[in-house]
Amino acid sequence: LFDNPYKYCDLKRPARDIFTKEHRAAARKIAGESFVLLKNEGLSPTLAPVLPLSPTGTIAVIGPLANTRSNMPGTWSVAAVLDKSPSLVEGLTEWVGNQGKILYAKGSNLIGDAAYEERATMFGRSLNRDNRTDQQLLDEALKIASQADVIVAALGESSEMSGESSSRTNLNLPDVQHTLLEALLKTGKPVVLVLFTGRPLVLNWEQEHVPAILNVWFGGSEAGPAIGDVLFGAVNPGGKLTMTFPKSVGQIPLYYAHKNTGRPLKEGKWFEKFRSNYLDVDNDALYPFGYGLSYTTFRFSDITLDRSSIEMDNELVASVTVTNTGDRAGSEVVQLYIRDLVGSITRPVKELKGFEKIYLQPNESRTVRFTIAPEMLKFYNADLKFVAEPGDFDVMIGPDSRNVKTARFTLR
Repeated sequence: LFDNPYKYCDLKRPARDIFTKEHRAAARKIAGESFVLLKNEGLSPTLAPVLPLSPTGTIAVIGPLANTRSNMPGTWSVAAVLDKSPSLVEGLTEWVGNQGKILYAKGSNLIGDAAYEERATMFGRSLNRDNRTDQQLLDEALKIASQADVIVAALGESSEMSGESSSRTNLNLPDVQHTLLEALLKTGKPVVLVLFTGRPLVLNWEQEHVPAILNVWFGGSEAGPAIGDVLFGAVNPGGKLTMTFPKSVGQIPLYYAHKNTGRPLKEGKWFEKFRSNYLDVDNDALYPFGYGLSYTTFRFSDITLDRSSIEMDNELVASVTVTNTGDRAGSEVVQLYIRDLVGSITRPVKELKGFEKIYLQPNESRTVRFTIAPEMLKFYNADLKFVAEPGDFDVMIGPDSRNVKTARFTLR
């Protein structure tokens, strides 16, 4: 700043550097890597997964978030030029070109309550509320859906439903959107839920009934084309959740690094009287921290430790071999968690201590190694001293915080 205080006062710079071909390509690549595949199954156990789609058929893109440019950058994009970000419909239309056909219907408003929708679409992010009745919007959507081979349902939250002063007491899909999704599923056609959200939502019903769910957050200026890259298989999704999705708002706060309780529920149990649990739902998250699927599959070996104990002045190596067991190249984020089993103060049941993203061809294997040193085991004790305490530690490695292999070592 002091060397060149007027560096950014060049009026020619925005035209030269903003929305360039190179920057848009980078934004598109980053967006595609951020999307999280939450579910991908066939319409029956014997059929292939719905995703990726073929660009050669007729695709109905339906939903209040399907054809909006202003929603794509997400909240806090204060300086964004909102009309420059291609909508999902535009992105898919460009992607398909002359190979196939894109049909569009709004299907529903964002929310049934007009005043609620106005609060959720401030700062120029209006979704242009449709004054037709809910039934008229739904009828139009079903007419469009009847002409398609597959349905892409663009649903979820508007960008201004996230951020400061945007709390919600109900984390389900908004009322009219859920009604729309139910109706689209009843057509019997394959449905892909493209989920826009800035927070964890409660998606129990969607997880049970919708064959494919792609969480796209708010992917920025090139989100529309980037969603096409993933839906049509040019990009194999590899994003992972950086937050835990609950089964009920009653579970909140719900996070992977919680402290143990005085009466923890035994592993494999759903309910046991006088334990830390609920009467109406189990303790598990719907989607745990670190979760995310791929168009291929991966197998993790058991963990190998090069030693079973370490002193305060040395380290050990934890290794796991990951194999791509599917028929597509793809990425996996190998995640390392550690639990200090006994401490002078209560310790989390697991803490993320490392991760490595790897790319594997079909049938390719790679050994991932994590070096564990006493410095990684330190915490602030009751005297606010940053210490590592002798004792047993569990090492956990896996594709997310729930599905892990475990080994144990001792710090002496």
